[in-house]
Amino acid sequence: MNLKKELPGIKENVSLADYTTFRIGGEARYFYTAKDKEKAVKALLLAKELNLPFFVLGGGSNILIADDGFKGLVVSFQFSDIDFKDNKIFCGAGLSLALLLSEAAKKGLSGLEWGAGIPGTVGGAIRGNSGAFGDSMVSAINKVEVFNLASKKTENYSQEDCSFDYRESVFKRRPELVILSAELELKKGDKKEIKEKMKECMDYRQETQPLGFPSAGSIFKNPPDMPAGQLIEKCGLKGKKIGGAQISEKHANFIVNVNQAKAADVIHLIELAKQEVMDRFNVNLEEEIQYLGF
Repeated sequence: MNLKKELPGIKENVSLADYTTFRIGGEARYFYTAKDKEKAVKALLLAKELNLPFFVLGGGSNILIADDGFKGLVVSFQFSDIDFKDNKIFCGAGLSLALLLSEAAKKGLSGLEWGAGIPGTVGGAIRGNSGAFGDSMVSAINKVEVFNLASKKTENYSQEDCSFDYRESVFKRRPELVILSAELELKKGDKKEIKEKMKECMDYRQETQPLGFPSAGSIFKNPPDMPAGQLIEKCGLKGKKIGGAQISEKHANFIVNVNQAKAADVIHLIELAKQEVMDRFNVNLEEEIQYLGF
């Protein structure tokens, strides 16, 4: 089977660093941009038929890609449709969170202000149940449309079906379920208040997070008793450098790419932080980021 014939526009040997917020990673053997759900499903089915490893890429945040890249097909979801009906929002998995928040604010819909400044897409945010300031995606989800690669059918998952937990969902545990779109439901609010709350969240991020450097966002999930950043800071690791990567001097749960960092540099810092926190506090830090190609 000829992939180039079946998927017009597919590219070979594409640098994935250009498609991630970390700006780290080797090449994808194949790279395909899906402009709509139908093209996305076709690409995924072809990968399965050819027994070719695949990965669905959204906004490229919360991911570390190996220096050797990925020896399979990366499908970039670029369908970003958005529609409104009263308090409900219908949107594609490839829609950026920033655009979702902006459009919701224009309509006077409240409930996602906590996401101001978070990179990534709707699909990625649902998969990882993204959140901040005590709120998360689960509170806005009505229904998620998924393509089940096992049954080769499109299915609808209710909020309960999604099994959301802290930075978790059924979609993390079952990779055969690929998010295509979502139905969200927000509350009516005051447009001015919504925009003010979004600005507060954005200002807080700018003050406390190293937004001036490429990063993947928070590296670790927060343990119950103390935030991961505080644990790492108490181990004296703030500012620790290995190669071109550094544990941020501003927020220790961020590793930043300060000078053409390699994935190997980041991995060494992650292992160091986990070991030091375990030795000192007997706490096992669990990664929030996803690995690809390792």
